[in-house]
Amino acid sequence: MVNANARSWMLLTSVMLLLLAWGSLSSGPVGWEWKMPIMWLLPESLTSHINELHVQVVTQIRLPRLVLGLLVGMALAVCGVATQSLCRNPLADPSLMGVTGGAAVAAIAVIAFSAQVSFISEALVAPASFIGALLATGLIYRLASHCGQIHITTLLLVGVAVNAIAFALIGVFSFFADDSALRLMTYWQMGSLGGASWRAMQYGAPLVLLSIVLLALRRKQINALMLGEVEAKHLGVNIKQLKTEIVFLVALGVGGAVAMVGMIGFVGLVVPHIARLLVGPDLRVMLPLSMLLGASVLVLADWLARLVVAPSELPIGIITALLGSPFFIYHLIKQKRGLHA
Repeated sequence: MVNANARSWMLLTSVMLLLLAWGSLSSGPVGWEWKMPIMWLLPESLTSHINELHVQVVTQIRLPRLVLGLLVGMALAVCGVATQSLCRNPLADPSLMGVTGGAAVAAIAVIAFSAQVSFISEALVAPASFIGALLATGLIYRLASHCGQIHITTLLLVGVAVNAIAFALIGVFSFFADDSALRLMTYWQMGSLGGASWRAMQYGAPLVLLSIVLLALRRKQINALMLGEVEAKHLGVNIKQLKTEIVFLVALGVGGAVAMVGMIGFVGLVVPHIARLLVGPDLRVMLPLSMLLGASVLVLADWLARLVVAPSELPIGIITALLGSPFFIYHLIKQKRGLHA
């Protein structure tokens, strides 16, 4: 049963997300027009000043950008929850662990060599990103686990090592890329929703949606896993299969997200922690709230990225890093104090 506190937060977050979506569709370099999201519901006398250019901007630029932000925000939040549950530690995050770096290496390799190798095309970015994320996730989990337990120190060190290798390989690919690919790679590494379009989402969106849905369907089993492996076994959970599925689905979600928007960090770290503080650790309510919060955070960050330096825009990864890094440092200090105590 969902308690009144959880229902209140779900309702409040849903309203906040609707307002952010409204603002995202209503504002931009073309101008601010609050009627745009509901112009088809209003009488013509109120919308006669809205020309065809505004309509095209909303339907072909702002709307796909909003949909992409919602998808990626939910995916990163869900993958963050799943990763923290798998490792049973609130500091576990796909971007810190190197999963995002693994996805980025594979995707950037495709971008770098697509102009030089005839059989490499844009359609391969999403599958390559997924494979890179899957390999990185499997490697990290294997190296950081001992007797079924994940040690956070080992996890972070392995993540640092994997990220270092990833950025070294990205540097190698950048060296061999041509000028057009190099510009795209540089901007892509900082994350952006600027390239959103209905066509660009056709490869990565199915991976992201599949990851979100399948992880959400497994929230009860993941809940049991958080109690401990022995307790989960007594509840009838196949531990080995569940862990494999979590690793696969996290790679699927992160790989699809990275393929579409590049490297965006800290959403998977900060959002689950906020949701846990608001409604508790029960994934039956915490996971849906994390999805709403993740979508809200990314839509807000994208809106700020467009408004702060308008008519240009900041890479969204810069904003999420500025918001998430202080939180990560605070959490490390808090954990350090707990260990000393």
